[in-house]
Amino acid sequence: QLQLVESGGGLVQAGGSLRLSCAASGRTFSSYTMGWFRQAPGKERESVAGISWSGGSTYYADSVKGRFTISRDNAKNTVYLQMNSLKPEDTAVYYCAGRISTPQLMARLGADDWGRGTQVTVSS
Repeated sequence: QLQLVESGGGLVQAGGSLRLSCAASGRTFSSYTMGWFRQAPGKERESVAGISWSGGSTYYADSVKGRFTISRDNAKNTVYLQMNSLKPEDTAVYYCAGRISTPQLMARLGADDWGRGTQVTVSS
């Protein structure tokens, strides 16, 4: 099991940027597809982005394509989510997640390991 700890959330104005980080420990991080999910108040959790163990394959939800970028550093056991051009509808708790699968499969089926989440609030 991976232990995942998110950081980097906060309050930002619409149009601004934030960078989320997720530090992993436990099992072999480099074997895992990693991703970010989010859950807004009153809504179901949804997949935002995913990245394969090598970084060669990525997945993005349509709502964030062109604005968010996922990346990973296997030497540091860390995955990142760079969020630009933020909108109020991006407001949610963002969860780091991992699964041994493709990014697309994890987006559809969910993850095996989860962090506790970090709040992102975008003001209009």
